[in-house]
Amino acid sequence: MLLHEHLPGAHLPVGNGAIGHSDGELPDVVINMSLLNRLLGHDAWTTRQLLMICAGLSDDILDREHDIGHRTLRQTLAHIISNMEIWSSMMANEDVGQSKDDQTIDGLLRRLSLAETRLRTVAQQTETRNAWDQLWTDTLDNPPQQKSFGAAIAHVVTHSMHHRAQVIYMLRLSGVDPLPEGDVFSWEAAVKQ
Repeated sequence: MLLHEHLPGAHLPVGNGAIGHSDGELPDVVINMSLLNRLLGHDAWTTRQLLMICAGLSDDILDREHDIGHRTLRQTLAHIISNMEIWSSMMANEDVGQSKDDQTIDGLLRRLSLAETRLRTVAQQTETRNAWDQLWTDTLDNPPQQKSFGAAIAHVVTHSMHHRAQVIYMLRLSGVDPLPEGDVFSWEAAVKQ
């Protein structure tokens, strides 16, 4: 499985930062991927890994209250995905619809796939236009506030990472073992297979 098969916008030319062999030999295909695509790819992949772990858990475990995050595994994962949905919609100047109606693990996986695509589209359009400092209006703030695309995209990715750490902690408290580390190196190794 090659990196470019799963990540829109990945480029194939040889160049600095290309993914290759550590001994300096070039593989048959050299991948040169932007930092943005790495961050977005890792973000969605890692959230999906946690959802797949949760697919094997009972509702009792998914809805058990903890003194962290949004208190349960289900609510914290739904919050991560809802954040992706809402911020992507606002940056795209679309109506913000709360998609909280399906919080089953299958439903959250479907929502993640859609949210991942929407966020990637907004982020890649921002990158293409070099519009990182361009402002858009956050209509959910009262009063509405201007925010930059760059800070908003960085916020979505770091917000997800913060809450995924809480999910991993809740899973550990629930006796789930082994757990993924959730780091970018693990993501890159998995998508290169």
